[in-house]
Amino acid sequence: MNAHEIDYQINGSEMQYVEIELDPGESVVAEAGSMMMMDQSIQMETIFGDGSDQGKGLMGKLFGAGKRLLTGESLFMTVFTNRGRGKERVSFASPYPGRILPMDLSMLGGKLICQKDAFLCAAKGVSVGIDFQRKLGTGFFGGEGFIMQKIEGDGLAFVHAGGAICERVLQPGEMIRVDTGCLVAMTQDVDYDIEFVKGIKTAIFGGEGLFFATLRGPGRVWIQSLPFSRLADRVLSAAGPGGRKEEGSILGGLGNLLDGDR
Repeated sequence: MNAHEIDYQINGSEMQYVEIELDPGESVVAEAGSMMMMDQSIQMETIFGDGSDQGKGLMGKLFGAGKRLLTGESLFMTVFTNRGRGKERVSFASPYPGRILPMDLSMLGGKLICQKDAFLCAAKGVSVGIDFQRKLGTGFFGGEGFIMQKIEGDGLAFVHAGGAICERVLQPGEMIRVDTGCLVAMTQDVDYDIEFVKGIKTAIFGGEGLFFATLRGPGRVWIQSLPFSRLADRVLSAAGPGGRKEEGSILGGLGNLLDGDR
């Protein structure tokens, strides 16, 4: 194996965190700001890109950082290395309610395609890059644009998803339609495309958006029940100028009853 072999334990229910145990000299790479706690012998270092291009010169480092910039992520990632003589632990927390999914890339064909903000952390040696969608429809209307994130290697990686998680194993030719925001990850052999919602009335007033993601097997897909964008929209709509707060409202609880909030 090229990636470091790490042990882990996922704790919590709605707000989870993953605790990773490192042997002396082992490292884990993570998104900046995701660290929750670490033992005293863990050394933290900020690097360009994902660390997989380190040691290949300045151009390799700049290329790794540029890949992350295209996916909308920070130019920097953080490497946590055990510099002690015994086992040490470092923990990473999920950014919002949901689940942390361990992905053994050696069991998934060495590559996983996921949403741009799904990656949480991985064993040192795993590459985090970009995956261009070849089809124009997917690129323009897929919600994620032409670019999705790809995680490559033979080690463990951890992705985060909102709400409850549904994992589907698609047989050859089997197809499902998914809300574009609910797709978390898929194996590289899944055929991913975008389909327009049929019917003008359904498309405009259905409340489900104008496009579906169509996923055709064979392969495995992971689907989330609560995309962060959907959660953020609800919070903003309730907190914005048009949102009604019960405190101080003329209608108070009656208004909530009328619009179905209670």
